[in-house]
Amino acid sequence: MQPPEEQVVMVGIGEYFVGRTPMSAIGLGSCIGLVIHDQARDIGGLAHIMLPESQGRSDRPAKYADTAVELLVREIKRQGSGTDSLVSKIVGGASMFQSFSGNLNIGDRNIEAVKVHLKRLNIKIVAEETGGVQGRTIVYYPAEKGKISVKTANGMIKYI
Repeated sequence: MQPPEEQVVMVGIGEYFVGRTPMSAIGLGSCIGLVIHDQARDIGGLAHIMLPESQGRSDRPAKYADTAVELLVREIKRQGSGTDSLVSKIVGGASMFQSFSGNLNIGDRNIEAVKVHLKRLNIKIVAEETGGVQGRTIVYYPAEKGKISVKTANGMIKYI
C-alpha cells in the first residue's frame, strides 16, 4: 500500500497562502515566488507576485511586490509569529523575452522591488534563485525548516 500523496496548496498568480502545509507556485517566469518563513515556528507564507508596483490598486495585494511583502508579514504575524524570526527566500524574476531590456524587463524590476520592500521591513533574504531565462516551479515546505525545491524548465531540481 502506498502512502497518501502529500497535500500541496497551489498558489496561483496574484494569490498567497500562509500556514504549515506545503505550498507551490508553478510557472514562475518573470513572476516572483516570495517565501517568508518563521524559523522559530516553522510556519510561513508564499506569494506569487506578478508586477513590481500596485500603483494604488488594492484588489489583489499579493499580485504586486509593494503590497505582497507587507501582506505576507501581516498574515504570518496574525498566526503568532514575530518579526525577529522571519527570513525570506525569493525565486523567479526570469527574463522570458530576451529582446526586452531596461524598464521592459519585468523580471528584473520584480526582483528589485521585492528586495526593496523586504529591506524596508528588515526581513533578511537567506536564499535566492532569480534571473536567467528559464521558468521555475517551486514547492515550499514550512515544516521542513522552510526548504524549497526549485525545478527549472529544463528539469533540473535544486533545494534552497
